[in-house]
Amino acid sequence: MSKISKVRAIQVFDSRGVPTISCKVNLDDGTSAIAMVPSGASTGSKEALELRDGNKAYHGKGVLNAVSNVNKKLSSLVIGKDPGDQIEIDKILIEFDGTSDKSAIGANAILAVSLATAKAASIMQRIPLYKHFSNIYKNITGDSANPVMPMPMFNILNGGEHSNNNIDIQEFMIIPSGAKTFEEVMQWSVEIYQNLKKILSSNNHSIAVGDEGGFAPNLKSNEEAIKLIIEAIKNSNLDLKKDINIALDCAASEFFDGSNYFMKGENQKLTSAELVNYLESLAEKYPITSIEDGMDENDENGWKLLTSQLGDKCQLVGDDLFVTNKKILKEGVQENIANSILIKLNQIGSLTETIETIHLAKESNYEPIISHRSGETEDTIIADLAVGLGVKQIKAGAPCRSDRIAKYNRLLWIEKESSDILLK
Repeated sequence: MSKISKVRAIQVFDSRGVPTISCKVNLDDGTSAIAMVPSGASTGSKEALELRDGNKAYHGKGVLNAVSNVNKKLSSLVIGKDPGDQIEIDKILIEFDGTSDKSAIGANAILAVSLATAKAASIMQRIPLYKHFSNIYKNITGDSANPVMPMPMFNILNGGEHSNNNIDIQEFMIIPSGAKTFEEVMQWSVEIYQNLKKILSSNNHSIAVGDEGGFAPNLKSNEEAIKLIIEAIKNSNLDLKKDINIALDCAASEFFDGSNYFMKGENQKLTSAELVNYLESLAEKYPITSIEDGMDENDENGWKLLTSQLGDKCQLVGDDLFVTNKKILKEGVQENIANSILIKLNQIGSLTETIETIHLAKESNYEPIISHRSGETEDTIIADLAVGLGVKQIKAGAPCRSDRIAKYNRLLWIEKESSDILLK
């Protein structure tokens, strides 16, 4: 069995031109693999710490300290280890850091090594990365993960922290839930996206795109955004509900002042109960089947009310609420808040912990959703992660921009090469 012979990190750049960390793991058989760590703009306060330099370079966003931590501290810990033993690798990294939020070494440093090791192990074994992820899942949980082709939520219109417009809701997404293959998923979604571009242009709206590839026009209201998307769906000769449904990411923490929710674009100040009623009215009026972060991460009463009123008719996704943390998710399950969890690798900082959180979600009948970050790279690892861990949904942005399209192109290849992996 080959062993890890070298680990090296460098500073690279994400889709926003912001520094991030990339790690290369070499094995003594000549195998090597590179992984890159994404970064978020709208972040939960309980996420693992993304170590930044804080000096004048890159407006304080440099990651040279995290790079140094990999090269001078973490590398020696894993050299000589079996790259196929992900549990041991991650345990060594996490224990060396020794903090609950990975603030000593940086979650970005730890995750870079964790992911590059997994990639190298799959190449060493000459198996697709998603199959290696399935094997890791079984080693960690004792359960089998049945690979699936995940259904995407395409963010085609941006607001909130992902754009520079006056829309408060952060993401307006389409779900091609009636598609039978991933190839059909892509055709439908690209056609809707292009039709939305035509509609916006014909109405003299901006067709500039936000961080995740969705258009970012100034509009009169959140509801106008939904209506424009519905027009684009109809112009694509597709049926609402039957073929296409809609999902929202409110990112409500971004417009919560500690007491009320202030939607500046609509000049509305709402209580938790009023925001729940507002979201319920949208879900009743339009084919909205998923709402993410409908309440602030610390608004427990708001979450309970939202779950009580919409939980049996809509997927309620916790992102900032759960931050891919198994302990926090367990508390949420006990409190019966939300019914789904967004999974972001860099929120927790290691592959093993991510898999443990996904397993808990499945056991608790909470639907896990693999997600990118707004600051992405060309790394396609989340595509293989979703397939290999049997996660039925994925968020990777609009069908636009190479950093987003790379994930969808990887899924197209997996579908072509693995006829037994079906779309869920």
